[in-house]
Amino acid sequence: MRPPTVTFLGGVREIGGNKILIRDGPDRVLFDFGPSFSPKIEQYYVDYLQPRSTSRAKDLLEFGLLPAIDGLYSPDALGEPERRTSEPGVDAVFVSHAHADHAGYLELLHPEIPVHVGRGTRILLEAIESATPMRYGDHPWRPFDDGATVKVGRIEVVPFPVDHSVPFAYGFLVRTSEGTVVYTGDFRHHGPRATQTHAFFQAAAEERPAALLIEGTRAGPDPRHNLTEEGVRREADRLIADRRELALACTYPRDVDRLTTLARAAHAADRELVVSTRTAHLLSAVAPLFPAGVVPVPGTPGGPQVYRRKKRRFFTWEKPFLDTALDAEAVRARGRDYLLALDLMHFPELIDLRPPNGGVFLHSMSEPFSEDDVDDRVMRNWLDHFGLSFHQLHASGHASGPELLELVDAVAPQELYPIHTEHPEAFRGTRSHLALPELGVEYPVGAGRPGRSAGQA
Repeated sequence: MRPPTVTFLGGVREIGGNKILIRDGPDRVLFDFGPSFSPKIEQYYVDYLQPRSTSRAKDLLEFGLLPAIDGLYSPDALGEPERRTSEPGVDAVFVSHAHADHAGYLELLHPEIPVHVGRGTRILLEAIESATPMRYGDHPWRPFDDGATVKVGRIEVVPFPVDHSVPFAYGFLVRTSEGTVVYTGDFRHHGPRATQTHAFFQAAAEERPAALLIEGTRAGPDPRHNLTEEGVRREADRLIADRRELALACTYPRDVDRLTTLARAAHAADRELVVSTRTAHLLSAVAPLFPAGVVPVPGTPGGPQVYRRKKRRFFTWEKPFLDTALDAEAVRARGRDYLLALDLMHFPELIDLRPPNGGVFLHSMSEPFSEDDVDDRVMRNWLDHFGLSFHQLHASGHASGPELLELVDAVAPQELYPIHTEHPEAFRGTRSHLALPELGVEYPVGAGRPGRSAGQA
């Protein structure tokens, strides 16, 4: 029987694109399956030049942008819908969270491969599908419970919730016949669910793991401020409290924590948060999974208002919000009463909103990757045109470099594999053996000191 191995099919020296295959004998489990933020894809596909919708997997495989594994992809994704479906290439897929770089390629997978996700993640994915062009495909969906062991042949997977910038994010303990592999997914421990991250890493340390697969988004050079969510709130309070004009913000619609922070800051300043119909839809979908009153929900006491963009046609999912939605004229007339969360793609609304010169704009998202970031330059042009005052105000969804090194030493794995980072060498100096992973290489599990194996209590 072949020993267990870990193979990295993505996420190596790049941000995003995690695709991790763990084998134990005949059993094969894949963790995450999404595109990366690497510029490699832009060597072949950019702007309107994209993979064909009739053969996305085939077109990406042509240039090595997807792993070439027999039975991994659906006939539709290969452009062969009439072909008889082959045997699935893996036994199961586990998704750590709903960000596109971890889940965005699920639609391409073989339709018989079970996809395991958190119960909240499944609801969030459904809401995203209904309100965006994103599709995740038809699969046997297997929602799991926090901390409940899922068996796939001889492999045991234990999901632990962690703190991240999207709700329902998970790290995993993966028990094999030769020891435990810990896969962190994406995480932080400076947000409102920091205790969950701490509990996960405590459980990981107790496993005495053979390997730790840790995301390192912020390893290496990192000029970003290490704000906490509370820090974002304090700065938002300071910036909008005494202003007499419309305040604007830009944040991710899936960042429920940030939207909650902005709603509370607006309330403290005697304002109301105003969100897009898409954000309203996502908040309404996930709110029942939180304790009552935690997530601001449109249409409830103290909940945000909804902004009605000028458009020719509204989708079915938008219609529940339209009767009480505010248009540009209503927001402009009572600008002092609102904090409007506006997506970059909705900036043309500024032409009708006519925000006063010097108004506050809270950019509550990640900084651009470089000074040449196209979206950043376009955003600045709009802000300069309307004379808006830019303020960067973001708590990262990822742990800082020093925090990452502390966690590695606390877990003390036998082998350390940094992924989801452009700087894996930044992990040198920990007490664990650093292995710089390479694409497609099989790494054995448990060659050294023993840890807990599958089936052990």
